[in-house]
Amino acid sequence: MAEDSEMCSCFARSLERRTALKMALGLVVGFNFVHVAAAQDDARSARPRAGDLFTFAEGVEEGRVIAPGDLAQGGPQVMAFPLDPRTRLVRDGSRLNKLLLVRLDPAGLDEETRGHAADGIVAYSAICTHQGCDVMAWDAELQSFWCPCHDSKFDPRDGGRVVTGPAPRRLPALPVKIADGVLMAAGGFSAHVGPKTR
Repeated sequence: MAEDSEMCSCFARSLERRTALKMALGLVVGFNFVHVAAAQDDARSARPRAGDLFTFAEGVEEGRVIAPGDLAQGGPQVMAFPLDPRTRLVRDGSRLNKLLLVRLDPAGLDEETRGHAADGIVAYSAICTHQGCDVMAWDAELQSFWCPCHDSKFDPRDGGRVVTGPAPRRLPALPVKIADGVLMAAGGFSAHVGPKTR
């Protein structure tokens, strides 16, 4: 009887150790998963950088890489998110990464804008500098981006300059280039994205 009791006690301790080991292993795996998920969220929210490709941000083409030929001469703009070409991760974890891509006549771009354009294609932040609404519309007559929230318009041929409305400053530009027929970012944003906070 004492032998049975001793065996039960050893068996119980063995089970407790196994349970403790399984719990510890579960915690380690869980922490690693949380760490990987947090790192991926950070990568998805990271601002665009040189070498990033562009993907359609909305519509039936959402997620597809944008080629230069996808952009019609004279607009309208295409809403896009940057894509890390190495990891294939779309940087859509922050709306501050949303971009406007448009192809214009290169001869109509001012000198500074030509410096960050590729074959007439320019890229700008899609976040209004007034109150942070999406600059989602296109004024075909003025060939300008239009934020319908408070009626600000921006000239993509002149560095995203404010044409009308309450926006206090131009849209930040994102330099682009074409390499081997692929459209990509040539650097980061030229200025702070969205409204400036004090």
